[in-house]
Amino acid sequence: MGTPLLLACLLAPLWARGTGPAQAGATAPGSPPLRPAWRHQEGPRRVKRAWVIPPISVSENHKRVPHLLVQIKSDKQQPGGVIYSIKGPGVDEEPVGIFSIDKFSGKVFLNAMLDREENDRYRLKAFALDLGGTTLEDPTDLEIIVVDQNDNRPLFQQDVFTGHVVEGAEPGTCVMKAEATDADDPETDNAALRYSILEQGSAGMFSINATTGEICTARPGLDREAVGVYNLTLQVADMSGDGLATTATAVIYLEDINDNPPEFTKEEFAMEVQEQAAGVEVGKILVHDKDLAGSPNWLARFTILEGDPEGAFAIRTDPYTNDGVLSVAKPLDHEARDRFELTVSVQNERPLAPAAAGSPRALATVRVRVRDVNEAPVFRENPRRVSVLEGAPPGTEVTTYTASDPDTRQLQTLTYGLLYDPADWLQLDPRAGTLRTKRRLLHPAAFLQGGWYIALLLARDDAQPPLSATGTLSIEIVEVNDHAPLLQPPAAAAVVCGRPGPGGRLLLGATDEDRPPHGAPFHFQLSPQHPQLARNWSVARYNVTHAVLALLVELPEGPYSVPLLLRDSGTPPRERQQLLNVSVCPCGPDGACEDGVLAASSAGAGVTLGALLIILGSVLLLLLLALLGVARERGRRRALRKGLLRRSPDDMRDNILNYDEQGGGEEDQDAYDMDQLRHPRLLPPWGKGPLRRDAPLGFGTPPAPRKPPSSPADIEDFINEGLEAADGDPGVPPYDTALIYDYEGSGSVASPLSSLVSSLEDEDQDYDYLREWGPRFRRLADLYGQ
Repeated sequence: MGTPLLLACLLAPLWARGTGPAQAGATAPGSPPLRPAWRHQEGPRRVKRAWVIPPISVSENHKRVPHLLVQIKSDKQQPGGVIYSIKGPGVDEEPVGIFSIDKFSGKVFLNAMLDREENDRYRLKAFALDLGGTTLEDPTDLEIIVVDQNDNRPLFQQDVFTGHVVEGAEPGTCVMKAEATDADDPETDNAALRYSILEQGSAGMFSINATTGEICTARPGLDREAVGVYNLTLQVADMSGDGLATTATAVIYLEDINDNPPEFTKEEFAMEVQEQAAGVEVGKILVHDKDLAGSPNWLARFTILEGDPEGAFAIRTDPYTNDGVLSVAKPLDHEARDRFELTVSVQNERPLAPAAAGSPRALATVRVRVRDVNEAPVFRENPRRVSVLEGAPPGTEVTTYTASDPDTRQLQTLTYGLLYDPADWLQLDPRAGTLRTKRRLLHPAAFLQGGWYIALLLARDDAQPPLSATGTLSIEIVEVNDHAPLLQPPAAAAVVCGRPGPGGRLLLGATDEDRPPHGAPFHFQLSPQHPQLARNWSVARYNVTHAVLALLVELPEGPYSVPLLLRDSGTPPRERQQLLNVSVCPCGPDGACEDGVLAASSAGAGVTLGALLIILGSVLLLLLLALLGVARERGRRRALRKGLLRRSPDDMRDNILNYDEQGGGEEDQDAYDMDQLRHPRLLPPWGKGPLRRDAPLGFGTPPAPRKPPSSPADIEDFINEGLEAADGDPGVPPYDTALIYDYEGSGSVASPLSSLVSSLEDEDQDYDYLREWGPRFRRLADLYGQ
């Protein structure tokens, strides 16, 4: 029995009873039609069972269309008097056109294939109207359920699943989870998924949960060194494993643990190195480790256990090969020890796993032979420090400075030479290494470095090739107190005020050629041989190198000689008497000299501030006079350049410059007075004129007349000859014929200024009109209008 027939049978009793929803929604004759109640009713309404349509199920992917789904009827009026319609998604809403209804019979048709994965049900509204458009029945729901078919294959969430697990993991250790989805109805077997492993190799080390897709280890024995990566082919199928299926790949990487100790490739290694070589590589100690290269489980660490008590060797790990690199940490001496036998151990940076067994090849023996080479001499005491008294006579023995040869098994002879002797002061025995002074060292301070005289010695053996060594000899020049302090300056005159007070004081200074401790501090005092000086003068210490000489009583002006005694701090001390000339000047009200000269207070004996001011004033005065002379000379030259064109105070010209040059016309190509060059000056008939003092001797009168050049190219020579003739003429001033009159040209468009009103005489010209042109032309009117 079909679905429409079954629905018609179910609805027939209701139609027969005449209690359909159309009766409840009927309207009185002649009354206006009512709006559908389902559009404005907010509260739930009771729907009469005569108009209730049960849900209709239809399978997706139904290909026979149009397909009758159901027929709806209303018993409100006679057949043919009711118009049916449906609305909702699939009818007049997207997707449009899937369902339709015969408006007279009420049959609902399916017009297109359905896809449950796009829409699993459709909720429509059914309407019943009379021919006039009046609602016969309240709208009712029409629900169409799309029945699922197994038309979707399950899909893994990714094509390749990646997981990691440590080697040696226990069975049941989960690695990862492979998940898949199915677009079919999850409430049906169409989406009931089951997982399985199709292929993983012969070992079968992994298993998968058929329901959840979780992959775990299935048995022990995972060894990264044997198999580092496992590739599993996974499958998922619906219908509880009997339906559609899809495959994916699972890649499982085994993570390394330190389950393999490093091992030496052999038990003994032999190497050779030459002596006196530090920091060089001796050789490599090869090891092998099965763990992951580059990881801490693989990286080896070496230790020298025996055979090197002095630490002459060092061993490190090559980060690329993991081998041990043996190197020399301290220079080796073949004469002291020519062979070494080292015991070396190896282990990983990371401790071994508890289940890993140790290796019997974790120890190795390394034999190193030290090869003998020629070694350079050695100064055991370097630098050597000795002392010599200042001023030691020639031939004084300084020291014997020798080196030793480390090559005790070779018979070699050492010779010595001076490599550096800045003052050429020392003499060296080339065989014994004894140094003596050649002469007395004068002015040793010029050659001292920090108070020491530095000399360099060279020791050389006679091997092939010879080797040498340099020794440093530091000689302390012991200072001798052989100089007394000297007043500085020793004989300069000083000026002080003749009354006790600030102006009656003088600052004294002293120097000593000796170096400490035979120099400062200095002791200043009045000469003990003249005790009467203490009545007028006193000396007080100012600092270690200066003292203050002061007046005790008022003295008349005039020159005074004050004998002083200066003593240094040497052992024994040296002293010297020196005469100081002092000029006493009359004092002014302020305690200074009346002429402005003040006693110096800071520049040493004999130097006063007044003298310094006088010197500075004189220099400034001379500089001022020189500047005035330069300014005057520049003003004179400027006046000569101006000539007659001097500006009046009211002259406003600012763009007319006087260049003392005429010419410059359009055809100004012959800017020379050719007649002067062609006819030199002739002597007057009454005899020779006065001669110039700078005229050259034996220079005759130039020949005349001179012929002009035949070619314009010779004009330069023609002019130069004329200049020489004019300059060499002793009867006239120099350069009298070398006057320049610039020729403007015969065909100039602009006529010369002299041609303006040339027919009139100067006295007939009226220049008053120039005054009306402004202040710039008034000067011209004054010059020519007189």
